[in-house]
Amino acid sequence: RPYVRLKVAASLDGRTAMASGESKWVTGEAARADVQAWRARSCAIVTGAETVLIDDPAMTVRDPAFSFEGVIRQPLRVVLDSSLRVPASAGLFAEPGSTLLVYTNGTPAHESAEYLQLPAVNGRVDLEALLKALGERTCYEVLVDAGPTLIGAFLESGLWDELLMYVAPKLLGSDARPLAQLPFARMLEAIEAKIAHRDALGDDLRLRLVPA
Repeated sequence: RPYVRLKVAASLDGRTAMASGESKWVTGEAARADVQAWRARSCAIVTGAETVLIDDPAMTVRDPAFSFEGVIRQPLRVVLDSSLRVPASAGLFAEPGSTLLVYTNGTPAHESAEYLQLPAVNGRVDLEALLKALGERTCYEVLVDAGPTLIGAFLESGLWDELLMYVAPKLLGSDARPLAQLPFARMLEAIEAKIAHRDALGDDLRLRLVPA
């Protein structure tokens, strides 16, 4: 399967957005510029339908520093949209590069993207089947830039190789959204990681973590 890198930007109290979904901007310009480099080296960027519906992200590489002969290679945009909720008006369909909508049930309704139907696990796209399919498309590095539900699913399933975490020196409060949905009740359920690298980016901290 591909090398899976999870990316999150969080506050000191582990929050990624306000309860309303507002998230611009948790981290500063230096951290956001660094993300461009990780996108540029990735074969695919994976996100969830909820993120597309709330944030309408471009999911592209925009920094001209990563262009070759005036052209920026865009990673494959992969949206996990189990029941095909993302409308044709979503901004990412107008961006350069290709978009793959991965679903489990329903009928494709527009021609703005390529579609891939995969089996479901607990009502969501089977992540193991997803990674197998991406591997078959010669996607060697995958960047998961998503909300707490999808990030939590990758962490809980153990289908990750690195967690790229940007930590901002601010507190968003207890009502803000967590970086991952992990409804654990006991300490022994905790997911342990090892800090492989730590770097300062402006006022923010970048942690690169790997499974312990």
